[in-house]
Parts: sequence; structure tokens; C-alpha cells
Amino acid sequence: MNGARGGRDRRIVLWRHGQTAWNLERRFQGSTDIELTAEGVAQAQRSARLLASLKPVAIVASDLRRAAATAGELAAVTGLGVAYDAGLRETFAGDWQGLTHEEIIGRYGDQYAAWKRGESVRRGGGELETEVADRAAPVVLGHADALPDGGTLVVVSHGGTIRTTIGRLLGLESYHWEGLGGLSNCCWSVLGEGARGWRLLEHNAGTLPEPVLGDDD
Repeated sequence: MNGARGGRDRRIVLWRHGQTAWNLERRFQGSTDIELTAEGVAQAQRSARLLASLKPVAIVASDLRRAAATAGELAAVTGLGVAYDAGLRETFAGDWQGLTHEEIIGRYGDQYAAWKRGESVRRGGGELETEVADRAAPVVLGHADALPDGGTLVVVSHGGTIRTTIGRLLGLESYHWEGLGGLSNCCWSVLGEGARGWRLLEHNAGTLPEPVLGDDD
């Protein structure tokens, strides 16, 4: 999917939420509604000040609390409202949700290995990565299409959803999405509008550096 139209010079900033307790525990969150830690709030506040310098004109966020609270920090700095959309939630991963990575490997080792090989896997009986892109990418493109020329949209979402959305918007085959790597908490990627569509300008920007602690690593 490639929704850019040449000449409008729009940008999309895809910003991952701040730290949660489950991130620290290496526990698979998926669509479970986990809130930010105090450090996660501080991360969002620091990053919001940086992102405000890009002068965004719109913010859209997952309605899960960790993303909504992160978006709220940017809204507070910029004065913008936030549009919430369930289409930007993290991948639903069924029986994997709430388990640590070690528990997942112990109970679902073959499934985990197949996913890492790039096979189409319903992790824990949940969504395929392509299904996540099917629901999230149109949300992002719809809000991007509403931007004025030269406008910047900030999308506040989750590591796996951001990675699959970037892959879809760049027109990459799903097998290659893993090559984008994960995002650290409260880091972001930037897509810019080129003559042939969206292109990746920055990936995992804002790293301090911090390790990637998330569902898609």
C-alpha cells in the first residue's frame, strides 16, 4: 500500500509509547491494556518536547492506555487534540499475552521459531502481522491524507503495529518487515513523502540508547 501523492511534502512520525511494567518484565503485552510506569511518563514528557519542535498539526493514537497517555503529553505541549483509534492497537496475540518471552519459548517454541523465520503465524492464536497492517495502515493514511501540504502527523502506537505499518506503507513484502527492527520505548520513526511514495527518513530515533523491550523483538 502506498498512499503518498507527490508534491505535498507531508511527514508521518510513528511514535512508540513509553515504558510499562510488562516491558521491564519482558512480558508479552499485545492488546492487553497496560498503563505507563512513572519512568514511562517521564520518557513521554521528554520525547514530547522534542517532537513538538517538528510542529505537528495532528495527533492520532491507539486507545490503549499506554499509548493514549503518551499522546497526552504531546497534546499538553502542543495544544493539539488527540484522535483515538482502536485500529492502532498492538497485535492481539491470544494465549501469548501475559507470558514472558521465556514462557512463550518454553510453551510455544515451534510457533515462536516459525514466526522468527518469517512464516505467517497466528501467535497464540491471535492476529497475523498482515492483518495488523490491514487495520492500522488505512488509519494512518486516512489521517495523513487530511494533512495540509507540508504538514506533520504524529501517530502514537505500539512497536509491532508501527513496524508492520511502516512495512506496508513502504510497499515491502511482509517477510522483510522484521528487517526494520524494533523501537525502544518512546522512540519514533519518520516517513516522508517522496516522488514515488512514502520513504523511511529515520528509524528508532530518540534512542538514548535504550534497549528494545517489546513484543516484536
